[in-house]
Amino acid sequence: MPVEITWWGHATCTVEDSGTRVLTDPLFARRLAHLRRRRGDVPPPRATEADAALVSHLHADHLHVPSLAGLADGTRVVLPRGARAAVPGLRRLRHLRFVEVVPGDEVRIGELTVRVVPARHDGRRLPVGPHRSPALGFVVEGAARTYFAGDTGLFDEMADVVGAVDVALLPVGGWGPFLGHGHLDAGRAAEALARLAPRSAVPVHFGTYWPIGMDAVRPHEFHAPGEEFVRQAALQAPDVAVHLLAQGEGVRPEVAK
Repeated sequence: MPVEITWWGHATCTVEDSGTRVLTDPLFARRLAHLRRRRGDVPPPRATEADAALVSHLHADHLHVPSLAGLADGTRVVLPRGARAAVPGLRRLRHLRFVEVVPGDEVRIGELTVRVVPARHDGRRLPVGPHRSPALGFVVEGAARTYFAGDTGLFDEMADVVGAVDVALLPVGGWGPFLGHGHLDAGRAAEALARLAPRSAVPVHFGTYWPIGMDAVRPHEFHAPGEEFVRQAALQAPDVAVHLLAQGEGVRPEVAK
């Protein structure tokens, strides 16, 4: 069965591999605090259908309690160690099966193995809270090896800890006029792509949410990252097939035989 990636917007993707559906950083809201969804419809109910959800870190646009609440009974949620202590709202979601992990752990989900890898990002539940939970990335291994980076900056050992992958889901932007420390912009994401050398890549974490009332402030940071990543990837990693998706669009990337 071909591997299929569907991008629902921001960092939310469905990875379907070997008959198993894995959802990344579920965020199904039209509005989140001061952010509103500016592009793409709120994902349809079928987007919540998953055998497991992977949560990369505790920031509210990645660990969104109301979105997790909409997952079906018994869905496994793989998230950083300490998350339930740091985010009290998770304790109300008794219908879900939580698995707290750290880099180096592996979790079996159906026919897939999810390998937990480090990310370089502030893992706290902001704006307050101790730094108790690590930011994570995940490699979903089945018919393909799909790397979901979560939120991360570029770091020297990235290729070594991630290993060989077929598909990379890389963040290329953000949700505001400026990217803080621990993020990839289009250029740094293309550099990461060159280091990882997958067969295919899908840019994520851009062009979906934006602060209310700030549409005219540095609008290129909302509109440009996806196309800029395609341009930069062609220069830095020309052998990688880059799939620039619209929200709700899917692709069956080429993987190794």
